Amino acid sequence: MRILVTGVKGQLGYDVMKALEKVEHTPIGVDIEEMDITCKNQVRELLKESQLDGVIHCAAYTAVDGAEDNQELCMKVNVTGTRNIASVCKELDIKMIYISTDYVFNGEGDNFWKPEDKREPLNVYGDSKYQGELMVESLLEKYFIVRISWVFGENGNNFVRTMLRLAETRDELNVVNDQVGSPTYTADLAVLLVKMIESEKYGSYHATNEGLCTWCDFAVEIFKQAGVKIQVNPVTSDAFPVKAKRPHNSRMDKSKLIKEGFPLLPTWQDALNRYLEAIGVTSKRQ
Repeated sequence: MRILVTGVKGQLGYDVMKALEKVEHTPIGVDIEEMDITCKNQVRELLKESQLDGVIHCAAYTAVDGAEDNQELCMKVNVTGTRNIASVCKELDIKMIYISTDYVFNGEGDNFWKPEDKREPLNVYGDSKYQGELMVESLLEKYFIVRISWVFGENGNNFVRTMLRLAETRDELNVVNDQVGSPTYTADLAVLLVKMIESEKYGSYHATNEGLCTWCDFAVEIFKQAGVKIQVNPVTSDAFPVKAKRPHNSRMDKSKLIKEGFPLLPTWQDALNRYLEAIGVTSKRQ
């Protein structure tokens, strides 16, 4: 299969390229230098000349707080860009995977969000991804919407790298303990996305590594596995005022993956172990 991957400079796009190559598909990777997704003509030209079987759309505006001040740009990238790609996929009658987020929900309560639950975004970024979902749903039949959360991967900045960097100069850290979710290793997620694009089991899915934690729990496990001695203090979200409201509840129901015959991702602790090894941090986990 010939698959176009957008956003290959990001954590997920980078790993999707590697996962496609591993199973001998032909990935065509683009970032903004090769194709500006907000330019309809560029998108149409590149997709048409590439003779594709599908698109895995990883490119996005993801600066959650920045989106509050740059709403127009965020919407242009996440909504207009997605519409441009979906429109050409419809023209060419090819599959599309759209990467979305738990931020399309209101983030309250303690329920596990199901793919069909009501979407009530709580910030500009979440609303832009929701609007992107609507574009895909309205234009296509051959689509996958895959909502993810708390992403970490080799090719970019993330919570794990931030914690390790801060620990180099501090004896203790305050970390939020009232937001619950599931970390997601892009290398694991990429393998699942390849299995999806190979199938015709279209629809909306949730995909994260297995298990729940708070950001504080996540930090403690990072330091434990990396063998870093540091005190981690649990604090509430109020201790870190931010422009964009964050969800307290990012629990995702992934039963649809099982129902459709897709494998669940490994536990987030196992994923963290492999990630630390991949970035050259010696793991102490037994």
